[in-house]
Amino acid sequence: MTEQSSTEETTAVAYIPPTLSDLGHVHFIGMGGAGMSAIARIMLGQGVPVSGSDAKASVGLSELGVLGATVHVGQAAENVVGADTIVISTAIRDSNPELMAARAAGLRILHRSQALAAAMADDAVVAVAGTHGKTTTTSMITVMLKGAGVDASFAVGGTVQGLGVNAAHGEAPVFVAEADESDASFLNYRPNIAVVTNLEADHLDHYGTAEAVFAAFEKFAALIPADGTLVACADDAGSLALAAKAAASGTRCLSYGFAEGADIRLIPSTQQGLHSTATLEFREGLLPGVQETPLTLRLQVPGNHNLSNAAAAVAVAVALGVDLESSLLALANFSGAARRFEAKGEGRGVSVYDDYAHHPTEVTAALKAARIVAGEHKVHVLFQPHLFSRTREFAAEFAQALDLADTVAVLDIYPAREDPIPGVTSELITRALRQDDGYAPDGAAAVRRLTDGAAAGDIILTIGAGDVTEFGPVLVAALNGDGPVKGSDG
Repeated sequence: MTEQSSTEETTAVAYIPPTLSDLGHVHFIGMGGAGMSAIARIMLGQGVPVSGSDAKASVGLSELGVLGATVHVGQAAENVVGADTIVISTAIRDSNPELMAARAAGLRILHRSQALAAAMADDAVVAVAGTHGKTTTTSMITVMLKGAGVDASFAVGGTVQGLGVNAAHGEAPVFVAEADESDASFLNYRPNIAVVTNLEADHLDHYGTAEAVFAAFEKFAALIPADGTLVACADDAGSLALAAKAAASGTRCLSYGFAEGADIRLIPSTQQGLHSTATLEFREGLLPGVQETPLTLRLQVPGNHNLSNAAAAVAVAVALGVDLESSLLALANFSGAARRFEAKGEGRGVSVYDDYAHHPTEVTAALKAARIVAGEHKVHVLFQPHLFSRTREFAAEFAQALDLADTVAVLDIYPAREDPIPGVTSELITRALRQDDGYAPDGAAAVRRLTDGAAAGDIILTIGAGDVTEFGPVLVAALNGDGPVKGSDG
């Protein structure tokens, strides 16, 4: 069997995945990652024989072993013996010994999005895309549906608090999935309902231009069938433009947000601490036969961006015909997703939170939420840029977002899949900050600086998509006067 082709030049013709029965024994290279482990977990629930490897041991890898997967710590050619299908992500390089062995043996090789498409089978697919907010919105939809009695399958890019996992195979014929646009692999899905939370320039290392990003989302929207729905944010210019194009082609569109004219409009009322409340107004005629008086949306997570994410979930409930009263009650119990303004602990009255934000718009939203939670107190930030290319493109915008904090410490760039780019360092950001001493190449010194400057009632927020999350417990320990201080070498 041959390796499946890239989605980069895919048209709006839906990818037809192999059936589960055709996959045989499935081996995941890099199975410990959030996206890969989610698919492996679902396939195990579907009775598919699964094995996988990762460079190092992890809790996620161990959990998959308990569920029945054959787990390998370390990667070697012999790990793929007995496999019929190999699953990889964009991060797996051609030099990986397992990938090389699989190609030499002529095994079927699927990108993780193609494997997830196979796991979706004949379910009604709710695919959540967008430059920001995908994980939280997907989590909210999942929690909402389960609270409303719909046991949907789901695959999310982070652990859903309250469910304790990032994926599961459900009994209902509905599949909720986070749709990653970073490498255009979201074009492999067949969404009955496509949610687009926003549409901005990002992942320019793959796309090259903002126009190419928009074109990929146009292809994504074109995959929606005639009886499907595009759910789009009315507060975001890119998302709104996408909806206008889709509607012109005959696609049913539901808009949500704070903007006047949204089909599901948010009227904010109160935000205090970690709690947010808003009124939901529905376009006249949107819910025939259903009481159309305004409803109240209550959340246990802060910020207008989370109210917006929840409104997207409500729009999905409308599109699926799910009971709104049960849906809103379930959303009121939503406590967040991992690494999305996640509480890590406190010391000396200072609270430490962690957030995955890695784009200027996301950093802005996280800091605005932190301001709400902190009230009259201060917000201190430990930020780690993610990717050299993203830092090069958005350094000034990152600085503008970080200036919302009272104290900023910026670590060196987390490279992830990239090689260094000459001249691109975190100092591109810190030189544009209002404060003079933001660059923090020494993580231990950054921890001391932030904790020494924090007072009771303040917030310290770690931000970034890399290993900055590991500083959360270190900051808590430092605030409480115990534990070693993490150094800059991680």
